[in-house]
Amino acid sequence: MRAAVVVTGDEVLHGRVTERNAAFLCAWLEARGVDPVRVTVLPDRTADIAAEVRDRIHDEVDLVVTSGGLGITHDDVTMAAVAAAVGVPTALHEEALVLVGRNADRHPSRFLVSQETRDATDRKQATLPVGARMLPPVGTAPGCALEAGGTLVLVLPGPPGELQAMWLAAVEHDPGLRDVLARTGVAEGRRVLRIHDVVESQVVEALDDARTGILGNVRMGICARIGELELTLADAGVPGGADAVAARLEAAFGAAVFSRDGAPVEVVIGRGLAARREVLAVAESCTGGMIGERLTAVPGSSEWFAGGVIAYANGVKRDLLGVPRDALDTDGAVSEPVARAMAVGARRALGTGWALSVTGVAGPGGGTPAKPVGLVYIGCAAPDGAVVVHEHRFRGDREVIRQRAAVQALHLLRVRLATA
Repeated sequence: MRAAVVVTGDEVLHGRVTERNAAFLCAWLEARGVDPVRVTVLPDRTADIAAEVRDRIHDEVDLVVTSGGLGITHDDVTMAAVAAAVGVPTALHEEALVLVGRNADRHPSRFLVSQETRDATDRKQATLPVGARMLPPVGTAPGCALEAGGTLVLVLPGPPGELQAMWLAAVEHDPGLRDVLARTGVAEGRRVLRIHDVVESQVVEALDDARTGILGNVRMGICARIGELELTLADAGVPGGADAVAARLEAAFGAAVFSRDGAPVEVVIGRGLAARREVLAVAESCTGGMIGERLTAVPGSSEWFAGGVIAYANGVKRDLLGVPRDALDTDGAVSEPVARAMAVGARRALGTGWALSVTGVAGPGGGTPAKPVGLVYIGCAAPDGAVVVHEHRFRGDREVIRQRAAVQALHLLRVRLATA
């Protein structure tokens, strides 16, 4: 089974908007046995979009998914382009028109223009290729599913939240998409493992096929992330291949295999805190809120995450977190005593059992021979009052150092939760 993703939008092509939809779709599909064979980013031009979709249909790709271009302005042309690619006209879809109008009326800005304009924009969004199945709008733009020979074309909106919600609804309800996914044959026999602080060469060594002989029955993808590896495993013909490889990796790396269902570390932490009925706070300096952002991205995190302090200036560390002036003056803001005091202060200030702290030199300036760029201290305070602080010396530019610090902080907490 093969799939292609067509991303549309001048704003994406020119770098004004960071593209997220193709990454979501390709990861979702690959994990379920569908090969993403092509991702294309195109401008808002009908001819270009139509030619790309038509070419993929002629290539006999099983699934083509487009994102973007379903809005109300002149450059939103994807519906018309897909209709042209398939060779059908467009027409007003009455059910879609009702849904578009209902959803649009929820926005106060809707009534800043005349009724005539509102009617025209509603009709534009509710005009679909003839013969398409309407996918109900999440925002104001409906999508559609259209059969073209042996290819299913799915037309989805551009905003990532809308696209993901519409995609998941289509997975459940659209018969064409359900049929495509059913033909992969890997609804069972797949695993997604996440491993902390292991590099790809170690995985190669652990799975040396000349010695283990287990790679012939598994389809495996490896994605290197900051401080982690994500491995997608699926049975290839013989049942049990994914389980065998997963077992081998767990035997080789033990507790470093922290997720067996693809859950990221922040979700694993949330599960652990919720199970213990405990709550976390954070105190961040060089990471500037990165840890809090990842934690609050988890649905339901208010159950186990209280909040945090971005203590960038020394005065904030001192006045809000209670870091002693002597520690700041003698040891410096980037030091083990300050990281320790920040964790204790965050735990006390927010009334939580657990707290994380991060302080470091992210660069590109500010480093010294004694405290070079990349030096980071991460602290973790536990409900019993125990505090551990780890020193790290990260490499990379400012953004990479900050990301590595956030990841290592989360994993320090994960390990502490597992062993407390």
